[in-house]
Amino acid sequence: MAVPDFARRSTVGRVYHHRRVLRIMVQRDLRVRYAQSFLGYLWTILDPLAMSLVYFVVFALIFKRAEVGYSPYFLFLITGLLPWQWFNASVVEGARALLAEAKLVRSTRLPRELWVARVVIAKGIEFVLSLPVLIVFTIAYIIRGEAQLDWQLVLVPVGMALQFVLLIGLGLLLSPIQVLVNDTQPVVRIVLRVLFYGTPIIYTVDHAPGWLATVLWFNPMSGILEFYRAGFFQQALRLEPIVISVVMCVGIFVLGRFVFKRLERSVLKEI
Repeated sequence: MAVPDFARRSTVGRVYHHRRVLRIMVQRDLRVRYAQSFLGYLWTILDPLAMSLVYFVVFALIFKRAEVGYSPYFLFLITGLLPWQWFNASVVEGARALLAEAKLVRSTRLPRELWVARVVIAKGIEFVLSLPVLIVFTIAYIIRGEAQLDWQLVLVPVGMALQFVLLIGLGLLLSPIQVLVNDTQPVVRIVLRVLFYGTPIIYTVDHAPGWLATVLWFNPMSGILEFYRAGFFQQALRLEPIVISVVMCVGIFVLGRFVFKRLERSVLKEI
C-alpha cells in the first residue's frame, strides 16, 4: 500500500514506510541475543523472577511490610518488574542505538529513527515473551483463592502502547545526545537507578507522604503501571497519575522527535 508523501515526512510515517527493514533488524537483534547466550530465552524469565524473589524476601519476610503493595505481594512485584525490565533495557540500549550501529547509520539512507524503534520493539518482544511467568503465578494465586481477574485486564495493551510511545520518545531524545556528549551513558544509568525507587514497583504511591505522592505521579511509569495492574488487583484506578502519564508520554515523544531532527546532521558529522 502506498504511503502519502506527508506521512513519509513524519517520524511514524518514515518508520512505517520502512517496516520490512525494521522487521529484519528486530529479527537479527533477537537471534543474536539468544544465539550468544547459553540460557537464551530463560534469561528473559530469570531476571525479573530473581528480583521479585529478592524484594519479596526483604519486604514480606524480613521487614514484614508486604502491605506496601497490593496482595498477593509477589504478584504485585512481578507486574511492576516485568514492565520495568522493558523500560530499563530500552532506555539503556536506546541511548546507544546510533553509536552501536554507527557505520550503518552513516552509510545508509534509511531513516535514523529505525535504529531507535528497533531497540524498543526488540525489548518489547522480550517483554511479551516474559509474560508466561506472570500468567503462571496468576493462575497459581487464583487456584489458592488469593487473586482474581476482572474486565480491567483489557487495559494491559493500553499500558503497553503508552509505554511504547514513551520509550520511542526517550530513545529519540537520548540517542543523538549520547553521540554528542560522552558522559550521557553514565548519567542515564545513575538516573535509572534512582528512578527505579521513584517508580511504584515495590510499593504503591498511597504509601508515600502527600507531597511525595504528587511528585511520584509525574513519573510517567506510575500511570503506566496503573494500566498493567488494574485487572489483577481490586483497587480502583487512580485518574491523576494516568492523565499525567498520558500527557507526559506524548510530550516526551514530541520533544524527542524535535531534538532528534535538530541534532541529526550534527550526529552524522560526529559518527
